[in-house]
Parts: sequence; C-alpha cells; structure tokens
Amino acid sequence: MGILTEELIEFNQILKVNTKYDLSNYSTKSLTRRIDIILDDNKLNFNGLLYKIKNNKEFVEQIIKDITVNTTELFRDPKNWHCVKYKILPELAKRKTINIWHAGCSTGQEVYSMLILLKELDLFDKTNVYASDINKDVIDFAKKGTYKFRFNLNYLDNFDNVIKKNPFNYDDIKDIPYEKYFTIDKSNDVILMNNELKNKPRWAVGDLVKKENPFFIKYDLILCRNVLIYFDNYLQYNTIKLFNDSLYDNSYLMLGAHESIIGNGEIYFKKKNKFYIKKKK
Repeated sequence: MGILTEELIEFNQILKVNTKYDLSNYSTKSLTRRIDIILDDNKLNFNGLLYKIKNNKEFVEQIIKDITVNTTELFRDPKNWHCVKYKILPELAKRKTINIWHAGCSTGQEVYSMLILLKELDLFDKTNVYASDINKDVIDFAKKGTYKFRFNLNYLDNFDNVIKKNPFNYDDIKDIPYEKYFTIDKSNDVILMNNELKNKPRWAVGDLVKKENPFFIKYDLILCRNVLIYFDNYLQYNTIKLFNDSLYDNSYLMLGAHESIIGNGEIYFKKKNKFYIKKKK
C-alpha cells in the first residue's frame, strides 16, 4: 500500500521547511513510488521518515539522490544520437563557437557521449561543454569517468551503433577502437574515460526546480533527457521557459525519447525530427 495523498503533502512540506529542496512539483506518481521504495529500503514507517528528514542531513542527501536519480548510459537511445550527429552538430559547426549544456546530467555518461561525438566530428576544440545536476554526489561521480564494465556491456553496442556505423549508409563503417576514448579494464571490472574527455567539461550543481542556469551564459544546444517525466505540468513549463531563455535563437533542445513539449511550452519551440528548435522572438 502506497503513501496517502495527505502524507505526500506533509512530506513535501517537511522537506521544503527543513532542507534546501522542494519536490512539490514533481510528478505525484513518480514521487510516491520513490518514497515507497525509500521506506522499504530503510525499514522506516512514514513518521520515521519525517523524523530523519528533520534531523539527518546525510540521510536527506541520500533520499534526494534516490528520488532524482535518472537512468543513463553511454549513447543511450542511439537514434537520438544519430540526430545529434547528422542533423544538429553539422548545423552548429557553422558557428564560431558552440556552447552545450547537459541539464540533469546524472552520472555523466551522456556528457562523455557528446565529447566522443565532438572529437569524431572535429568540433571538440571549438565547443564548450557544461553539465549540471541537482545532486553533488552524482556530479562528483561523473567527474571520475569510471563505470562498471560487465554491468554496462551495452555501452559498447551503443558506441558501435553511433560511432562506427552510419545508419544512412550501411557501407560506411569505421574501425574506431574503444581505446581511443576509454580504457576497458576487465580484471577490475571498469570502463575508464580518457583524461582528455574528463578534463573538458565544466560541472556544477544546479536545480531546475529553482529555474537555475548555473553557468549564466547562453547555449547553442541543451540536452535534458529523461528529467521532465518526473515533473508535473507546471514545473515542466517553467523548465521549458528556462531553456528558452537560455538558448540563442534557432538553437536546439534535445529531450528524452519519451518526452515532448506540450501545452504553453509550444510557444517557444518547434519540433523537427527528434529535437526542438527555439523560435525567433
């Protein structure tokens, strides 16, 4: 049996009053499910959860991480990356410099995917890459660029699909070794990103709920994938408005494979293929 509506309201109030976090505009269904899991994993009843939120800062940081964690992987959803590779980046290559923001970057695999793609397209040096997430722990994890090997074997399949193969020309196959970008250490069960990739991005803690653009600049491309699905309509609109304000005209927004801009947010963007283009003012 899940938590009750009035309990969810109380949870949000206690969290907002006692911490720096506000989850009141998160999707009710998603938030309820995550809280149920937290109660079960920590062997707590609801009152015990509220007590720990009030009195244990480390516990708060852990449950925020559990609630906001997003599933990510290297070159997740290869068809979306095909759009980035063959549709978006060739257009951005015409610009003098390129600014890319990964908003809600989680543990960083999406950022490293972009960096690899930029290297392959000779855009690495002219591009500034920024990445942010609400949780400092996942930012610190992302900076290390170290991931489990056996658990993430599909990384290699995704790499092959996006980097080695051309979906529009099956005869165009490139023999690009994995070692060009990361080291596979099977004995220690790790994939380690190369230093050139790790040293490129600027990382920051940033909270989309608070409409934060943590780098205070404008971008040519924003990626925010599989984050909006956890927000209610009000917060989704505010986030889309933030992205609109943070993009140059005729610049690009990439959402998750199962996310879309609907309602009032449509005034800011037009959809093309699997991405969105900011409309001119």
